[in-house]
Amino acid sequence: MSTDLAKQLREGTTKSHSMAENVSFVKSFLGGVVDKKSYRKLVANLFYIYSAIEKEIERNKNHVAINFIYFPELFRQSSLIEDLSYYYGVDWLSQIKPSSATQLYVNRIHEIGANQPELLIAHAYTRYIGDLSGGQILKKIAINAMNLQNNLGTSFYDFRAITDEKLFKSEYRNALNNIPLNDKQIGQIIAEANIAFNLNMKIFKELDSSLIKVMLMLFISSLNNLRKKFT
Repeated sequence: MSTDLAKQLREGTTKSHSMAENVSFVKSFLGGVVDKKSYRKLVANLFYIYSAIEKEIERNKNHVAINFIYFPELFRQSSLIEDLSYYYGVDWLSQIKPSSATQLYVNRIHEIGANQPELLIAHAYTRYIGDLSGGQILKKIAINAMNLQNNLGTSFYDFRAITDEKLFKSEYRNALNNIPLNDKQIGQIIAEANIAFNLNMKIFKELDSSLIKVMLMLFISSLNNLRKKFT
């Protein structure tokens, strides 16, 4: 019997989704304003998040609920490593560390992976379906905004093991709807999905401050250049 979990998750996170889109960093990104330093920090944070999600999904792949959403073709860790190598160089691992908000996110994922694995469904849904749905649009924005060449630095958005994204999303929705869950578990998963959105927003807000600093520096530099022209 279908639980209609996919629809319940979508409807149950509508407000959180809207709030996340209105964080300054996200609005700037969607508007085509992308600072490479801030962006590479985002890529680094995503590396830690996806590494945690994928470790816990792999560890719990035989769990009665997680087995339904075990799709390794969605995994992003190797793609993020490609992007980190582009932005930081071959010694990327020695140059990055999780931000404070990212560490909270990672801790949450490991906590539920150890104690309540079915809640991983919320994090998989929030991250992977979002990436799959809007990835190509974000990829184009990143390429144009940062003047990236030959698609370098955008491997994160490429799901090379998925040939038909529309068909795959339909398969994923069916998998979600057929997970054997009771009403209480469904409510907990929807609540966890909203927590996931909130954790993502905390990361975006951290990046906001970095972006604001960059914009302020550019503004000051422009003022200085203007002063030189008129003195």
